[in-house]
Amino acid sequence: MKLLYSSASPYSAKVRMAAAVTGVAIESKPVSTADEPADLIDNNPLGKIPTLITDEGLTVFDSRAIMGFLDRTGSQRIYPRNAEKRTETDVLEALCDGICDALLLCVYEKRYRTEETFHQPWVDLQWRKVLRGLDSLETRIPRMGKSPSAVHLAIAALVGYLALRFDGKWERGHPKLKAFAKKFSANYPGVAELMPSA
Repeated sequence: MKLLYSSASPYSAKVRMAAAVTGVAIESKPVSTADEPADLIDNNPLGKIPTLITDEGLTVFDSRAIMGFLDRTGSQRIYPRNAEKRTETDVLEALCDGICDALLLCVYEKRYRTEETFHQPWVDLQWRKVLRGLDSLETRIPRMGKSPSAVHLAIAALVGYLALRFDGKWERGHPKLKAFAKKFSANYPGVAELMPSA
C-alpha cells in the first residue's frame, strides 16, 4: 500500500504512526499538495494528504477514515470495541484534529497572505480555538499502556506539530501536554520517530 503524505503534516504523522502500531505495511511517498501532483489528484479529488492507496486500488482519505481502515486491517487494534469508549476516543481524536485545523489556518494565513491582506483578527480567532482545545485536552489525556491507542497517536501528532511550528507559544498552562511528547517517545520510541518533522 502507498501513502501520499507530508512529513510536517500532523494528519500524515498520525496515520504513519498508526500503520506502525497496527502492523500494516505501507510505502510512504512525500508529495506537495501545492504542486497538485497527478498521483494525488487522481486518487483524491480534494488533493489533500494523507491519502492511502491500497494494493487493490482502493483510495482512502481523510486521516480519520485511514485510521479506521488501519484498525480494521492490521493485527493490532487502536480503537476500543466498547461503544462508549469508542465514542470518547472519536471525540478526542476529533478535538486533536480540530486543533490542528486551526493551527494550519494560522500557518497558511502567514504563509500565503501578503502583508496588506494578512488579517490578524482571523489568526486571533483561530488561536483562541487552539487554546480552548488545548485546555480541554490537558484534562483528558488517557493513560498510556503497552501499545498506543488512536487518541495517543492523535495527541502525539498534535504535540509534534506544535513543537515544529509553534514552539514556545502554547506550553504555558499545559504541563501535561508539554510532558506528553517525552513520555510518548520513551514508551514508544519507534513510533515517535514518525511525529511531524520539517
